Amino acid sequence: MELKYAQHIAATLNFSLKQINSITELHNEGSTIPFIARYRKEATGNMDEVGIGQVIDQIKYFNELEKRKETVIKTIEEAGKLTPELKKRIEDCVNATELEDIYLPYKPKRKTKATVAIEKGLEPLAKLLFEQGSANPDEEAAAYINEQVKDKEEALQGARDIMAEWIAESEQARNLVRKIFTEDATVASRVLSTKKDEEESQKYRDYFEFKEPLSQSPSHRILAIRRGEKEGFLIMTINIDKETAHAELKRVLLKASNPAAKQVEMAIEDSYNRLLQPSIETEFRMASKLKADEEAIRVFAENLRQLLLASPLGQKRIMAIDPGFRTGCKVVCLDEQGTFLKYNTIFPHAPQNDWNGATQTIKELVARYDIEAIGYGNGTASKETEQLARGIDFGKPVSVFMVNESGASIYSASEVAREEFPDEDVTVRGAISIGRRLLDPLSELVKIDAKSIGVGQYQHDVNQNRLKEALDQVVESCVNFVGVDVNTASKHLLTYVSGLSATVAKNIVEYRMKNGGFKTREELRKVSMLGPKAFEQCAGFLRIPNAQNPLDNSAVHPESYHVVEAMATKAGASVPELIKNPDTRKQIKARDFVSETIGQFTIEDILKELEKPGRDPRSPIEEFRFAEGVSTMADLKPGMKVPGIITNITNFGAFVDVGVKQDGLVHISHLANRYISDPNEAVKLGQKVMATVLEVDVARKRIALSLKEAGGEVRSTKFEGRKGDTRSAPVKKEPMNAFQAKLMELKKNFKE
Repeated sequence: MELKYAQHIAATLNFSLKQINSITELHNEGSTIPFIARYRKEATGNMDEVGIGQVIDQIKYFNELEKRKETVIKTIEEAGKLTPELKKRIEDCVNATELEDIYLPYKPKRKTKATVAIEKGLEPLAKLLFEQGSANPDEEAAAYINEQVKDKEEALQGARDIMAEWIAESEQARNLVRKIFTEDATVASRVLSTKKDEEESQKYRDYFEFKEPLSQSPSHRILAIRRGEKEGFLIMTINIDKETAHAELKRVLLKASNPAAKQVEMAIEDSYNRLLQPSIETEFRMASKLKADEEAIRVFAENLRQLLLASPLGQKRIMAIDPGFRTGCKVVCLDEQGTFLKYNTIFPHAPQNDWNGATQTIKELVARYDIEAIGYGNGTASKETEQLARGIDFGKPVSVFMVNESGASIYSASEVAREEFPDEDVTVRGAISIGRRLLDPLSELVKIDAKSIGVGQYQHDVNQNRLKEALDQVVESCVNFVGVDVNTASKHLLTYVSGLSATVAKNIVEYRMKNGGFKTREELRKVSMLGPKAFEQCAGFLRIPNAQNPLDNSAVHPESYHVVEAMATKAGASVPELIKNPDTRKQIKARDFVSETIGQFTIEDILKELEKPGRDPRSPIEEFRFAEGVSTMADLKPGMKVPGIITNITNFGAFVDVGVKQDGLVHISHLANRYISDPNEAVKLGQKVMATVLEVDVARKRIALSLKEAGGEVRSTKFEGRKGDTRSAPVKKEPMNAFQAKLMELKKNFKE
């Protein structure tokens, strides 16, 4: 990458040039983000995955910019208009918008009013008038009357058309209008009169007559309006005050007060109305969409990360129940590794109501397969199924857990599921997926398209390629963060391990099936197509439980085994003894093992890993119960406190399952007693919470909740998505000066 780009990235992201160059080199060599973050900390200065990802995104941006420059230079050169000065300016450019502005006057054009006027020979007249000298426009225009130009007005109009295009292609004019848009643009929407009374249009009624500053419009609102426009119910505009734009352009472009300048003034107004405004509005529509996309993708990615890193039950024998009414509840039994053992269907709920038969079947299966835990899906009939499972006396402890089943039906009909269970139907596969999610959410969820998991916000409206790229990065990050048992992982899970392609992942599975599993990490080198680079990238993330060398079941990379061996030698112990004995490890001083190739960061990581090698970094799972006697929205009353689970997080708040088949919304202003700008500051996906019911609207299927603690003053705030709908919210008492200091921020963040 060119030095100017590296310097620009360093300045933009506030990183050192050395960090940028190191990441660029590692990225070009094929190193993945997880590998760089975990095993090349000295090169990056201990940069995390987020920072490394930002650098790589910038590298990709400038690679694309460089390709675009080549096209621009070639096009201008072929037109015979490339000067050394112009070429240098293009080569020095580090901004795509600026590059397109430079290119605009030279860009091949379709037929325009200006090109027609130029063909009529009116360009000299336009140049003369644009100088705004003392020339008389009527007299000058008379000289251009011919077979193509019938009178002076047509000549002057043609000259104004040419000037209007010059102005629209002027960097100065474009940047001036951009500045006004940036500072003062408003986004507005209105309903199409022909669609106003249609039932489908009512979901957009908040935007039938809507207007607010673009700079204050959150991503979910932009995406909602755009969706309404796409579906043909709304018209969206992004605009500024026309008179202000005219005045600013005239202030900059008018140099005199004479008849020629009057022609330029007319050209300025025409240029803005016909060319500049539509062009810059399109630019800002695209920019606002890009910004909204990135924010929505960020929210989705963070939710997905939390879901993938949800607490696993671990190696337990479990029963999974996919609840249902008419078609019954599908029951499967799985062993500690998630191997399918038994399938049955029970009918405890309406219309059959075979509660006793279902109870007996569950008791028999629990005894026969030594079941230690039961997981039930959170869909239809989930509350009733929970009551069934918890009401049975098994004669031993059997934990009961609710499992988020979003996307299970997608998996059950997928090629992956057909390959895993070719002889089972979709209902069995779905129940197995629910059970395996309880055992290990990460291992099971990687088999499903992340967009189907249901933790996103407008995921179908954002750039799908960018969304897939971001979500794939999250999955890869989570898989490598946790680590993978190479002897039990599916090929789908292995595909996300650093350095492994789908083909190599398949070869790993085939190798262990043929050879009875891997005994050491070094044995990975025998896998077909797993070369030295792939081994370097993947080895530290693959675990081999019960390996002869305990480091093979740790995050210590094989390239650093010699360091651990040196530590053990210095402590007068073997490697296993070093791991088992905390007192022995206390003798180790990190500085004693720092060398030219192994730095302080790596040594510290090794010492931390030796404390608990191979430990699962995820939190232990907790059992959860919904409130007794609360199963429908009608059971909820304002003021009630009910337990719930966070099921989705958006920019404007969080959704909570309280066991009534309809999630409630906690607006961002009700997530905490303190001020927060991001819901993730207060809650996490899957978190167990105690919520206070604020309002229940059965007709509209809306539940308003609060996570605030009681006490403090009452402040009125607007509830997201409902114009004019206010809630009383208790807030912490603060001194008046502190309140005033936050006033502008509060207005911005609590505005609907």
